[in-house]
Amino acid sequence: MTEVKCPENILEEIRADQLPEKVMAKMAEGYRLSQACAATIEDHLELSYSFAEDNSFQYYTFRILPAEGEEIPSITRICPAAIFYENEMRELFGANITLIALDLQDKMYRIEEVQPFAPEKKEGE
Repeated sequence: MTEVKCPENILEEIRADQLPEKVMAKMAEGYRLSQACAATIEDHLELSYSFAEDNSFQYYTFRILPAEGEEIPSITRICPAAIFYENEMRELFGANITLIALDLQDKMYRIEEVQPFAPEKKEGE
């Protein structure tokens, strides 16, 4: 019978400029990209990049709370599996992710509304 391991899920809030270095370190430790997503929370954007270690089942998430328009460096040259995640974050949520290895130029989805899940701008912006 297989032993079920249930380690702690770790969440670390980081700055956008720290993302490539943190991702390289996790991958060097044997983690793989498990998921990446964006969410609009109240009036701001949250980006989460989660990594899993398959032997210990450890789960580690980096969270970025970018300022409006702040550049987020792509991790696609470190982790090619992030291509679709990052294109989706940019197209649907308006995340300013730069230098995506395979940039789909906001043509991943057939949608009429531009950035439908982006934080709403306040009056006067």
